[in-house]
Amino acid sequence: MQDEEQVIDQAAQATVDLGNQIADQEQEASVQDIADGLLSGAIHYWLYTRQPCDDPRCPDCAPLRTAEWRLQALQQLADELARSSEYFESPNDMTPGNA
Repeated sequence: MQDEEQVIDQAAQATVDLGNQIADQEQEASVQDIADGLLSGAIHYWLYTRQPCDDPRCPDCAPLRTAEWRLQALQQLADELARSSEYFESPNDMTPGNA
């Protein structure tokens, strides 16, 4: 069985490949719209997989027991993934220090 990091990397690469495939097939479509659609699907899937079980005392589900807690976990993960992306910062960013 593959380790967790390999599965995550494969899923991420498959998503990028799908975005590129859609962009190639739908040349009139905005790549930003395609990316928004992929992100929407990923969020829906993530939320689906984080639904708590029927046991209100389940320790594994405790951090995800409410919709707000799931949203916080999702936002934290999105922040971590964005900041670790090679595309997080751009040479064209308007930051304090760029003149």
